[in-house]
Amino acid sequence: MPGKVPVFVALRDIRFAKGRFALMGAVVTLITTLVVFLYGLTGGLASAASSAVAGLPADRIVFGAPAGAAPTVSFSNSSVSPGQAAAFAAAPGVESAQPFGISMTRLTASDAAASVSVVGGPAGLLPPLRSGGAAGDGQVVLGADTAATYHLSAGDRVKVGPSTLTVSGVTAERSLSHAPTVWTTLTTWEQLSGQSRPTALALRSSSGAGLGALDAAQGTSTVTLDDALAGINGYSAEQGSLQMIQGFLFAVSALVVGAFFTVWTVQRKPDIAVLKAVGASSAYLVRDALAQAAAVLLGGAVLGGAVGAVGGLVASSAVPFDVSPLSVAVPVTAMVLLGLAGAALAVRRITSVDPLAALGGNR
Repeated sequence: MPGKVPVFVALRDIRFAKGRFALMGAVVTLITTLVVFLYGLTGGLASAASSAVAGLPADRIVFGAPAGAAPTVSFSNSSVSPGQAAAFAAAPGVESAQPFGISMTRLTASDAAASVSVVGGPAGLLPPLRSGGAAGDGQVVLGADTAATYHLSAGDRVKVGPSTLTVSGVTAERSLSHAPTVWTTLTTWEQLSGQSRPTALALRSSSGAGLGALDAAQGTSTVTLDDALAGINGYSAEQGSLQMIQGFLFAVSALVVGAFFTVWTVQRKPDIAVLKAVGASSAYLVRDALAQAAAVLLGGAVLGGAVGAVGGLVASSAVPFDVSPLSVAVPVTAMVLLGLAGAALAVRRITSVDPLAALGGNR
């Protein structure tokens, strides 16, 4: 008898109540579009705030502190001494320990000025070069977007902070704290920043074993490259706020979908009772209802993802926005899965429908 139950009850329901399901699909589309925008913006802002550090050829960052202070994961409060740098460079398992400095200043060129972040360090820390070569003392390497904005190329002169430097090359664009990054030597960085010690060490090691003891001996704090991003001013607060909003949107989507299918299930109760009376099992009806929810969610989420991706491509020219397959696929998949979870909670009441109600057994 169950085999005689219509197989496409869910699709027939959608055709019968096109307006309701279209409205629900539109809501899913709008929420998905908003989540894709927010997800892409979160990734874009993360890159704008941290790509200069995140792109370093290192697996750990060593933070120090002035004498008498405890080391913290903070680029603005960190400094490492020559002795600390030498100790890490000589440690077993450490392949390289390259000191680098980070500061903020102003770049002036073509009668215009802009805030830039300056990273001073060895040539091995540079992003991939597009043209020219690594900076020597008195020279600077610019990011591709910065060079294009100010019409600069290798050999040109540009004022960085109080000094006029020669552009030696152009690299892939990097930024820090939402300011484009320029690269120079550690000696020139010290002149620009007025500091006498590098900010931190970029560490490459085959194993983290023994680094804890070395930290204790040297008064430093060594963390992974990902954890070091928390040392950028404002990074954790910015990312935490955006991720919290994403979480709320996902929760709202599950509640909205769940509420819709709860109401729809209640309205279909007489029909469900009839189907049970003619032999449909509760398991079949639950699967049918979930297939109905999946059809609405997939349609709405895929459309919302497409709208979000196109909108992101347009917006990326004006705001930092990460447009990639992952930045679209993750929100779309999460919307579908969370929506199905909400629908599953809603349609569970199908199992409690009494088929005798359809036959007047309760009268």
